[in-house]
Amino acid sequence: MGKLVLNKIHMLYFTKYAEQKFDILNKYNVYFTREQIEDAILSPDSTSKKNKYLTAEKDGIKVIYKNENEQIKIITFYPIHK
Repeated sequence: MGKLVLNKIHMLYFTKYAEQKFDILNKYNVYFTREQIEDAILSPDSTSKKNKYLTAEKDGIKVIYKNENEQIKIITFYPIHK
């Protein structure tokens, strides 16, 4: 199971795959912290919606997530270049 992260405004939940994504990216010398992922969702530079998923972008990170039952479920994230 993933981890729950309590936040002042929302409860953030990293799915098992999202947790594994840190290690996957580390193999390619790409390093993000949980705080960076949370910050991208909580104060994004841009957002969009694709089907049932929401996206948030900030500081070269794109996060794919769902808002379920007053909980933000982080599905995956990856680096982007603008």
